[in-house]
Amino acid sequence: MKVGVLALQGAFGRHEQVLSALGAAPVEVRTPAELAEVDRLVIPGGESTAISKLLDANGLAQPLADRLADGMPVLGTCAGMILLAAGVVDGYPGQRCFGAVNVAVRRNGYGRQSDSFHTDLAIMPWEEPFPGVFIRAPVVESVGDGAEVLAELDGRPVLCRQGSAVVSAFHPELAGDDRLHRWFLDEV
Repeated sequence: MKVGVLALQGAFGRHEQVLSALGAAPVEVRTPAELAEVDRLVIPGGESTAISKLLDANGLAQPLADRLADGMPVLGTCAGMILLAAGVVDGYPGQRCFGAVNVAVRRNGYGRQSDSFHTDLAIMPWEEPFPGVFIRAPVVESVGDGAEVLAELDGRPVLCRQGSAVVSAFHPELAGDDRLHRWFLDEV
């Protein structure tokens, strides 16, 4: 199985390290040809507006939309959640949303960089809490039909799934816990 990591901007290297430790051979995806070669994709955190613009500039937006429509498994973390959402409440004009998960999000909903925090999350069906790392994280404002909430923080969804698409408001690659990546590789 070839696992791609969108490598246009953001924390893609940390995802590659976790995937490599799990025995996957991550492929950095920057072109449509590289996207065509992978079986699943991780869209990392970073700056969602920059990633959106770089998707367009590199000719990746439509090929990615097509792969998502065909059911390619995808994990979007933080900025990746924003890109995979059905809508962005406070996005810039032309903000890219692929609609892979029927949620509406607000960028930086948990605050600025200085408001970043760690907290334990109860993720179904795991018995042990997962260390959630929130850095300028998006807030899920609403959940629509078809989207399943897998974890919440203070009554707000922070991990959702719809079909083969999984989105998290937090950074599992920084948690020191590989369960979410392993689940993405094995179960999604």
